[in-house]
Amino acid sequence: MFQLSPQDIHLGAAAGSKQDAIRQVAAALTEAGCVSAAYVDGMLQRELQTSTYLGNGIAIPHGTTDTRDLVLNTGVQVFQFPQGIEWGEGQTAYVVIGIAARSDEHLALLRQLTHVLSDDSVAEQMAKTTSSEELRSLLMGEKQAAEFQFDASLIALDVAADNLMTLQALNAGRLQKIGAVNAQFVSDVITRRPLNLGQGIWLSDSTEGNLTSAATLSRPAQAFDEDGEQVALLLTLSVADQQPLAVLNYLGDLLLANKAERLLNADAATVLALLTSEVEEESTMLSAEYVIRNEHGLHARPGTALVNVIKQFNSEITVTNLDGSGKPANGRSLMKVVALGVKKGHHLRFTAKGEDAEAALKAIGEAINEGLGEGAA
Repeated sequence: MFQLSPQDIHLGAAAGSKQDAIRQVAAALTEAGCVSAAYVDGMLQRELQTSTYLGNGIAIPHGTTDTRDLVLNTGVQVFQFPQGIEWGEGQTAYVVIGIAARSDEHLALLRQLTHVLSDDSVAEQMAKTTSSEELRSLLMGEKQAAEFQFDASLIALDVAADNLMTLQALNAGRLQKIGAVNAQFVSDVITRRPLNLGQGIWLSDSTEGNLTSAATLSRPAQAFDEDGEQVALLLTLSVADQQPLAVLNYLGDLLLANKAERLLNADAATVLALLTSEVEEESTMLSAEYVIRNEHGLHARPGTALVNVIKQFNSEITVTNLDGSGKPANGRSLMKVVALGVKKGHHLRFTAKGEDAEAALKAIGEAINEGLGEGAA
């Protein structure tokens, strides 16, 4: 894992323009022995080709492929601009991370940073902190609240089960495996009857042994009756803070609208979306799936190309990495798209809602097939 030193962080900087900010970052990279002085020209040229703004107040200026020979050592310099720098298209950068890399060794660093910076609250803390050590810890992911664990790996569909206890045991075991609960939780959940929420949906939890907040669910291959009540899905929660309440809110909305069948018929990615975000009726949106063929997946360059295609359309567009967490991301946010961790061969699902949804999905597919600016694989 890349290590960041407090000496690489510059707090309370000020710049009159984006170009001024980039020159400051380039000078710091030069002084640190990472690049030759002429590298700044490549950084400015890269910005003319495509914006390096990621979102959430973060920009990552770096050189072009033509200036890689000016990189002496891979490294970064982090500048905090508390007053903000206008980065174009109404976007304001508060933290600017200058990257120097000779080949593609910066991709792991970029994935690490985008994963950390995809949290809106962390980005706000970075913009306001007056401590280099705190900013370093935030960037390295050392100062983060325990993340709510709920992704496609915690959703089991078509389970061979015909009784509630089997589903309870599977869910509790899954939570224990990821470290969200201890043995006391497992014992309590298995022996306590879950709550029937109606429409075939059941809920189980415990006041004992909750270590971190998480959710998991199992859906039997065939719904069954237990003591005269239908069982079609069991959701189990580990509650260590307020985060799981959002899942219950989304679930409650579905039940109140008598739309539980959406949970009972959807695939894992859609089930996750239904319980973690606003999801439109299927009849009002279109979707398409494409495979990423880029050698290094969706890093900053092809990610930017994809987002730029999406921004040409008015439709609301989300992107889901079906081989990743399964959580949908806003297709207009480069930060969110890169943070999906898309690698070569990963399957992406795009959903679009709006008058130009069909055209948008077609354009996205064409751009992916053409390599997103890196040539067809």
